[in-house]
Amino acid sequence: MVEELFKLQDIKYREVQIKTITNINPDTIIGVRTPDLRKLAKELYKSNNYKDFIEDLPHKYFEENQLHAFIIFETKDYDECIKRLNKFLPFIDNWATCDQGVSRLFKTHTDELLKEIKVWIKSKETYTIRFGINSLMRYYLDDKFKPEYLEMVSKIRSDEYYVNMMIAWYFATALAKQYDSAIKYIENKKLDKWTHNKTIQKAIESYRITNEQKEYLRSLKEK
Repeated sequence: MVEELFKLQDIKYREVQIKTITNINPDTIIGVRTPDLRKLAKELYKSNNYKDFIEDLPHKYFEENQLHAFIIFETKDYDECIKRLNKFLPFIDNWATCDQGVSRLFKTHTDELLKEIKVWIKSKETYTIRFGINSLMRYYLDDKFKPEYLEMVSKIRSDEYYVNMMIAWYFATALAKQYDSAIKYIENKKLDKWTHNKTIQKAIESYRITNEQKEYLRSLKEK
């Protein structure tokens, strides 16, 4: 599989990736564009020529992890998708692989998915927690929203930058979509100071937040 990935290598793109994904060894980045990885994942899934690859963990290269994630989300059966995902999540070592994974099945299995999310956000693994929060943000801030989900995320405490940044992203998005419920967590300072201020910063940068709301949020920033 590594040989196939190197055939798709784009050196200039690799340079961009190295600057973007800074928390992993640059020697593990081949430099393959996402559309090429998605195409390869579809081809492998369609030909049923991927099972040995996804069983062979951990992977050495960033693109192997990306490809693995894309194959998982090609899976047509929800239970099989979750089984493969739960096996893979502890091996994710960067935000890009964590955040790109999306399955169409999740939108139609939100009740079952919520059970998994509640387990993920209590994990000790940075990117498992991040994936859980990201899933809550993607699928449960619109018609599936319940105020209790805000409470779930607000209780997460971590020293990990990539967890706290995801919490801030979640609450900034919640402020855009469910302002009346989310603003209470900012007013009552339910988040740690760094995440609280980062949430306000990201919300103020959003075009979905009104000018009046932005002005109020600025007044809530902790010094």
